[in-house]
Amino acid sequence: MRSSLNLLARLDFLPIRRKLELFPPFFLMRVKIISLADDWSSIRLHLPLNWASANAAGHMYGGYQASLADPIPAVACMHHFPGYRVATRKLEIDFIRSGNSDLILHFDFPAEMVAAIEQELKAHGRATPCFHMQLVRADGQICTEIRNSVAIRPADYISPHESQNQHS
Repeated sequence: MRSSLNLLARLDFLPIRRKLELFPPFFLMRVKIISLADDWSSIRLHLPLNWASANAAGHMYGGYQASLADPIPAVACMHHFPGYRVATRKLEIDFIRSGNSDLILHFDFPAEMVAAIEQELKAHGRATPCFHMQLVRADGQICTEIRNSVAIRPADYISPHESQNQHS
C-alpha cells in the first residue's frame, strides 16, 4: 500500500485532486472530489451509492463511510504540518440515518484549529486534535456524524506500543 502512495506523490504532473481520486481505496469506491481548498481548509467528497457500496437493504455500508472519513483529517494535517508523523488515532461514527443515496463528506479545517495545533506542537512536540465531519444524503439530511482524532507526532516518534513490540 505504501508504494502506491509513494508513486502517487511522485506524479507531479497530476493535480492533488486527481491524486486523491486515484488513491486506491477511493478509486475502488468511485469517490469524486467536489471541492478541495488549496490550503486544505475545506473538502467535499462524493461517495456514490452503487451495487458495490449498497448493503442488503440498499443503503450505504458503514464500512464505506468509515473508509472515506478515515484518512481525510490525517492527509489535511500532513499538508499543514509537514515533517511530522501523522495517523488516525481514533474514529467514532454515529449512524444517524440510513445512507439511502449518494453521500457527500463535509470536512472543514478552520484557521483557528490550525493555530491551536501549531501552538500545541510548539509547546509539547505533539498533538492529538479531534475533527468533526458529516456525511450528508442527497435530500440534505445528515446521515452520519464522524469524530476523527489524529495523532501528530515528531517524525522519529516511537509509540510505547511499538517499543514494546521491538523488545518482545
